[in-house]
Amino acid sequence: MIRSRRASLIGTAWRLVAWLTAACTSHAADRPTVTEPRQTSGDTAVQPVWEQHLTVTVGARDADIVGTDHRAIQAAVDHLARLGGGTVRILPGTYRLRNAVYLQSGVHLVGDGPSTVLVKEASVTTPLGQDSDWYDQEITLQDASGFRLGDGVCLRARDAQTQRETVLKRTLVARSGSRFKLDRPLRENLWRLNGATCSTLFPILSGEFANDLRIENLVLDGNRENNAELDGNYAGCIFLQDCNRISIRGVTARNYHGDGISWQICHDVVVENCVSENNANLGLHPGSGSQRPIMRNNTLRGNGIGIFFCWGVKYGLAEGNLVEGNRTGISIGHRDTDNRVTANRVRDSKSVGLLFRPERGPDFAGHRNLIEGNQFIDNAAEGAAVIDIQGGTESITIRSNTFTDSRPGAPRLAVKTGPETKAIVIEANRLQGVQP
Repeated sequence: MIRSRRASLIGTAWRLVAWLTAACTSHAADRPTVTEPRQTSGDTAVQPVWEQHLTVTVGARDADIVGTDHRAIQAAVDHLARLGGGTVRILPGTYRLRNAVYLQSGVHLVGDGPSTVLVKEASVTTPLGQDSDWYDQEITLQDASGFRLGDGVCLRARDAQTQRETVLKRTLVARSGSRFKLDRPLRENLWRLNGATCSTLFPILSGEFANDLRIENLVLDGNRENNAELDGNYAGCIFLQDCNRISIRGVTARNYHGDGISWQICHDVVVENCVSENNANLGLHPGSGSQRPIMRNNTLRGNGIGIFFCWGVKYGLAEGNLVEGNRTGISIGHRDTDNRVTANRVRDSKSVGLLFRPERGPDFAGHRNLIEGNQFIDNAAEGAAVIDIQGGTESITIRSNTFTDSRPGAPRLAVKTGPETKAIVIEANRLQGVQP
């Protein structure tokens, strides 16, 4: 009896949910169009179009906030965030950063083009002088001579038994000699037996859980020759994590000892008319789980990989980009499905123009991707393939592309398919100096 009554109650609850859902859908369709919106408390969906918004300028002189480092820019960002948003306009000049600029929702960062340059200062690294446990909020450095209060730091260790790597980003906020307080607790063990170190490494621009903002008309220089490496899962000229609706336009991201522009679990990110060059690892890194990225009309030059679709990147568009002189032009792999790569110019890739990574079998491969209308020029080593489809990759269409090669030596293959691949459609492509 009790079980029957419980089942009846559950059934009634589900019927009520279904009714409410149908009612809300019906009412949404019947609602009148908003023709004269007013700003109402809590309403972020429908707002008036305002002629002017708050703007704060930052610069060496004649600015609302005078300064040429991360502190001046951060002060402007935080001020506008407290007021609900606006634009930080960074005036022409060179700004030298010892910590990231942390982005905030609704606060746009706009420079003056090539004359606004943000440079990462040289990094220093030292082993920890004492062990810190997971509950600590401080570290002791073996050599603290290169560290200052306010520095952004990266703390790293590798477990001697499991080889698991710990990577934490923090800020130094108080000091007694070589002993520093951190802005947040560790929540991981940092032990000397695991080679724990501290480095002044950080993204130039960093956004976490930030939404609805623009980054425009800036030059970001990672000072690669004077910095240790920090990969794109943690940093880059721009690093975003758990963000939504971010637009990056007219930005040059260069010389980072890691990635140019990296975004992880971020949705509806648009990168247009940008340059990402001479970065040690990845030019553009739509990262794990990122949905619907748009990468259009960018120049990606001299990076390890031009465009790297990470894990589970879906429904993305790479269109009209110049991908030039990278080790690998474009890389697609782990569950990167239903993406479109079209009208790009991929040239001078040293190893391969476009790689479909082998992954761990068909369940993990990148399926249902369209490669259409691209130009592949002088890619791959002698005898290698311009497009290399590996592993259990399925349902790839390669259509209406142009493959040309004018170099001496053994000819390249246009497309190579592995023995486990399935449903690879290759049609209407034009070949010159390249074998089918």
